[in-house]
Amino acid sequence: MSRLKKSSDANSFESSLETLEKTVRELEGGALSLDDALSAYERGVGLLARCRKLLDVAERKVALVVGVDDQGEPDLAPFDDQATIDRDAPA
Repeated sequence: MSRLKKSSDANSFESSLETLEKTVRELEGGALSLDDALSAYERGVGLLARCRKLLDVAERKVALVVGVDDQGEPDLAPFDDQATIDRDAPA
């Protein structure tokens, strides 16, 4: 069941991303009324927040191989997301 949930999370991310991309295309098209554009923008902001949240959760699950132990097994360390945050932070 855990595996099913993970698969559904991935589908949810893909679905959210696809809907977000469609919303952006609609907004860029310029054919929406002001009210429709505002609604689409609000929906897009919500979708963007959802995608970011799902990516953050996935990123925290990533482990890096930092070497090999005496038995030849990979030595794992948690992913350091601070390096990415620091690099991308505005100066």
